[in-house]
Amino acid sequence: MTRRRWIADEFSANQAALTGPHAEHLIRVLRVRVGQEFDIASGPSIRRGRVVGIVQGRVDFELGEEIPAMAPSDVTLLLAIFKFDRMEWAIEKCTELGVKKIVPVVARRTDAHLAAASAKRSERWLRIALQASEQSRRSAPPEIATPIKLRDAVSLPGAMRIILAESEQQTHLRDVFANETSGEILLAVGPEGGWADEELRIFQEQGWISASLGPTILRAETAAIAALAIVISELGG
Repeated sequence: MTRRRWIADEFSANQAALTGPHAEHLIRVLRVRVGQEFDIASGPSIRRGRVVGIVQGRVDFELGEEIPAMAPSDVTLLLAIFKFDRMEWAIEKCTELGVKKIVPVVARRTDAHLAAASAKRSERWLRIALQASEQSRRSAPPEIATPIKLRDAVSLPGAMRIILAESEQQTHLRDVFANETSGEILLAVGPEGGWADEELRIFQEQGWISASLGPTILRAETAAIAALAIVISELGG
C-alpha cells in the first residue's frame, strides 16, 4: 500500500514535524498513532518518516531512508484573476499536474472587487496548493506569487513565453513545441471574457508567442488546466 505523503513544516537532520492545522488534520481526522510510517518531504528530499511524538498541534517524525523524488516541471502559470471559487479549483488541479509557480495577474477584465481582495487570498491559495501537493505526492508545493499587474507580468523572463489567445487562428499550443525546448516556460491564461485587445498587443510587443487551444471557448479554469497538461506532456513530464 502506498504511504501517505506529508510536507514537513519543520525539519532538521533526521527529525521533522507537522504543526498547527496541518498536524491537527493528521491527529483528529486520520487518527495518527506513534509508530505509523509516512513519506515526509523535507526540503529537496523525501524520506520515510516514523511518528515518534504526538501532542496538540504537533506531530514529530524520525526520518529514515531517502525515497526517489520526481523532478518538478519548469512551467510558471500566469493566471489572470477570476472568480475565486473557480480560480481555487484551477490552482488545485494545476498543482496536481506539476506547475512550478503560479502568478496571479490583475487584467483589464478582472472584476475590481476581485482585484482588491486578491492580496488577502494568498494564504488560502497556499494552503490549497499544499494540500494538493501532498495528495499528488509532490515533494514541495508550487510557489504562489503576490498578485501583480499585467504590465509587470509581461516583462517576466523565460526561455519561452506563451499567451493563450482566442483570437489566434494559426498556432495551436502543441505547435509551439515542434522543436526541442529547454529552460523555464511561462504560460499566460486570461480572465473570464479573455484578454483585451490592447493586452494582447502588449504581450506581442514584449515577444510573447500567441497560441490557441482550438475553436472551443473554454472557461478560464478549464483553459488553464488543459493548457498546462499539454505543455507538461510536450515537455515530457
